[in-house]
Amino acid sequence: MMRRKLVAGNWKMNGDRASLAELDAIAAAAQAAPQVDVGVAVPFTLIAAAADRVPTLSIGAEDVHEADHGAHTGCVSAPMVREAGARFAIVGHSERRADQHETSHDAWAKAAAAHRAGLSVILCCGETEAERNADRAERIVQAQIEKSVPDDADGSWLTLAYEPRWAIGTGRTPTPEDIAAIHAIARAKLRMLIGDRADGVRILYGGSVTGANAASILALENVDGALVGGASLTAAKFVPIIEGAAGL
Repeated sequence: MMRRKLVAGNWKMNGDRASLAELDAIAAAAQAAPQVDVGVAVPFTLIAAAADRVPTLSIGAEDVHEADHGAHTGCVSAPMVREAGARFAIVGHSERRADQHETSHDAWAKAAAAHRAGLSVILCCGETEAERNADRAERIVQAQIEKSVPDDADGSWLTLAYEPRWAIGTGRTPTPEDIAAIHAIARAKLRMLIGDRADGVRILYGGSVTGANAASILALENVDGALVGGASLTAAKFVPIIEGAAGL
């Protein structure tokens, strides 16, 4: 099955209103590459302003709470970010698993909440360096997918992102063979869980993706795009990744 490439940025805890000027060139690059889907997840404080500034670009949230409302001080729900202008949400990111001690069950609940609110979901999975060194990467990724993917998932709203934790922000990437192997395992696990619907689910790679390596990574089998962190903060670094995807 041919799946459209998706290049998604994740600004993390970076950016202010002045930074939104970067989205102008990113939106222009997205319009120049209609065969590629492009989105940028920004901090909660910037969602509304970003959505207003670049209505042609898909703006996302970096997280959502699993409840739609309630006594959850400091949290933000999926309906709230949808109302602010978000079209998608990232859940289960490795930094939240590590820093906020979120579990795969938390990721499952947040994915379901985002879907209820009408958002698309990028659901993350990936192993630590210690887990890879212990030859447990495949088992970790399979277990995370099994516990995180909702039963009603399909490609119309769910995207999976494989991001080895040790490659995020370090400049290190797995070998092409390692990336392809994990993506194949992820696809097979999805098929076990949701059957033929798995063929419509895009699987992104995330972890030190740059304009220099994007095209070679995105050309790998079962790699349907990229989840980009630091390189998405500026158009100068992010646009070449979009162009790399467009050239495939």
